[in-house]
Amino acid sequence: MTAKNGARVVPPADPCCFVVFGASGDLTHRLLMPALYNLAASGLLPDAFSIVGVARAEMTTAAFCDGLRKALDQFATRKVEPAVVERLLSCVTYVQGGPEDEASFDRLGETLVAIEHKRGTRGNRLYYLATPPTAFTPTARALGRTGLAREENGAWRRLIIEKPFGTDLASAQALNRALLDVFEEHQIFRIDHYLGKETVQNIMVMRFANGLFEPIWNRDHIDQVQITVAETLPVGRRGKFYDATGALRDMVPNHLFQLLSLVAMEPPSRFDARSVRSEKANVLDEIQMITPEEALRRSVRGQYLAGRAGREDVPDYRATRDVAPDSTTETYVALGLSIDNWRWAGVPFFLRTGKALCARVSEVAIKFKQAPFAMFRHTPIEHLAENFLTVRIAPEEGISLQFNAKVPGPSIAIDGVHMTFQYKDYFESAPSTGYETLIYDCMIGDAILFQRADGVEAGWRAVQPFLDAWRQAGPEGLSFYKAGSDGPEEAHRLIGDHGRRWRPVC
Repeated sequence: MTAKNGARVVPPADPCCFVVFGASGDLTHRLLMPALYNLAASGLLPDAFSIVGVARAEMTTAAFCDGLRKALDQFATRKVEPAVVERLLSCVTYVQGGPEDEASFDRLGETLVAIEHKRGTRGNRLYYLATPPTAFTPTARALGRTGLAREENGAWRRLIIEKPFGTDLASAQALNRALLDVFEEHQIFRIDHYLGKETVQNIMVMRFANGLFEPIWNRDHIDQVQITVAETLPVGRRGKFYDATGALRDMVPNHLFQLLSLVAMEPPSRFDARSVRSEKANVLDEIQMITPEEALRRSVRGQYLAGRAGREDVPDYRATRDVAPDSTTETYVALGLSIDNWRWAGVPFFLRTGKALCARVSEVAIKFKQAPFAMFRHTPIEHLAENFLTVRIAPEEGISLQFNAKVPGPSIAIDGVHMTFQYKDYFESAPSTGYETLIYDCMIGDAILFQRADGVEAGWRAVQPFLDAWRQAGPEGLSFYKAGSDGPEEAHRLIGDHGRRWRPVC
């Protein structure tokens, strides 16, 4: 659908009930409710819409709505219009329950039938598991046992689960088996909020909608790829979760591998969920499998020491609340990966992510091979600037290209210059949480931006050698870095052994 000016008009989503398990938690208040508000303010929620909150806490619907209203006052990303808030809260119902309380799912089913009759949502239900991962399988099984997952009479039933999708390959496979015992794959939407960011989605558009990039997107022209997700924030109050997880599990199989797959995948035959997700899963499956010994050589794991990151003084990671005093959990990881296919043979992919670093930076940097230097041999030029195409995801979204240009003047002098595109300079867009696109896509049944079971397992399969190697090594090989630095020195040696160097973080 298009408007008179040619701009695409996005229609409202399908009528549905949005059922949130874990509705009293932080995710619902900080992200889901502001995202739903933004969708409502943009006219993208259907008139026939309802929100059902499910949580263990005993409270009334009115008390639940009061909490949601306060959450919007605190976490909304745009100006809050009272009329929109009241319209949204008018369709909210609260149900007390959890997977351990079988009767609560019967109450939920009765509530949904009553709401669907009253609001005309046609039996369409979106179940959002805003719960700890330990509740994923029990909740899915309870939905199956009570028939709430079954699609019938033309109505759809969909399930959204948040990362982490397992903690290693075996647990990811077990989770997928459990979910697929209840739901069909087309009903399951594994959400990664990184894919809701405009610049991440734009990687596909940049590659496949422009004739100047894809012809040179291969080993003949690309020297290396660097993917960086750096944070200034320390672990803070998440010590219990983080010490059992670490930077590798927390970031690599999901956020960083999603970026890698968009950069490295083959062109899909068509722009639909099956084709795009198949190509993403294929390229993750082509990451070179390595031995534990090779995994140690191709990785660096680090842990931050006391320092100053961002605007705060940071204590040693091991001094963080709920962290073991002898913890070997990594707060920083750097990996050197290879992809075993024709397009990327011989091109190294370097990934790094860490906490308590000197700057917040999320980017994908593609370095092109150096131009032949012979033409400038007899001129006073010592070197040429590196040619980088950089997709910046945070703190500002945009794309930049670094190339060589002649410095004005009578003599031949060359310097590197940047051509930069920033989203905020070209497009007007309201601030968002990153969840709006993903929730809307789930409501209309578009799974392009969601992970499929085979893609999840391919990511964990590539990570497993590092998990195994680090477990066997124990404290041996753990590096340390000062909070507020760019990471451990060993990370520079890792990339230096390949004759490359990291792009500066700060």
